[in-house]
Amino acid sequence: MIDSAQTNELIASSDDAHGLSDHEHHDFRVFGLLTFLFSESLMFGGFFATFLVLRGAAAQWPPEETEVELLLPAINTIILVSSSFVIHLGDDAIKKNDVKGMRLWYAVTALMGVVFLGGQLYEYLTLGYGLQTNLFANCFYLTTGFHGLHVLVGVFLILGVLWRSRREGHYSDTQHVGIEMAEIYWHFVDIIWIILFTLIYILALL
Repeated sequence: MIDSAQTNELIASSDDAHGLSDHEHHDFRVFGLLTFLFSESLMFGGFFATFLVLRGAAAQWPPEETEVELLLPAINTIILVSSSFVIHLGDDAIKKNDVKGMRLWYAVTALMGVVFLGGQLYEYLTLGYGLQTNLFANCFYLTTGFHGLHVLVGVFLILGVLWRSRREGHYSDTQHVGIEMAEIYWHFVDIIWIILFTLIYILALL
C-alpha cells in the first residue's frame, strides 16, 4: 500500500517528467484557481450590476412588502469576515509544520461557515416573502443563495483538507498547496459577501 510520502514522491516524479518544478507546479495550480475565481467574480458582478440598475429605476427600493432586517445579516457578516482571520492562522500553522494547529483553525473556520449558513437559512425562513414576491426579492434570493452555495463549497473544501491531513506527511511546511488554495477560495467568498452585504442590506436602508 502506497503511503502519503510515496504518493508525494510519485507526483513530484511526474512533474519532473513534464518539466515542472515544485514551485512551478504550485504556481500552476494557484493560477488555475485564480482563473476560476475571476470567472465567478464576473458572475457575481452581473448580479450586482442588475441589482443596481433595478434599484436606480425603481420608485421605491426595496418595495414596502420586502422589509430588510439588518441585525442577523450583520452578525453573519462578523462571523464570516472573522473566519478569514481564523483560516489564515491555519495557513500560518502549517508553514511552521504545525499540522495540529492547522487542523484546529481549519475546523473552527468550517464551523463558522456552517453557522453562517444556518443564520442565512433562518433568515430565509423568517423574512415573510419569497423568491417571486417582487424584483427585489428575486434579486435578493438569487444573489444571497448563489453566495451561500459558494460558502457551502468552501466548507467542503476545508473539510477535504482536514480529511487529507489525517495521512502522515500529506501536509507540511513544504507541502501545503491544498491548504493555501482553500484559504484563497475562502477569502474570495468573504470579499464577495462584503460587497453583497453593502449593496443589498446597507443601501436598502439609505
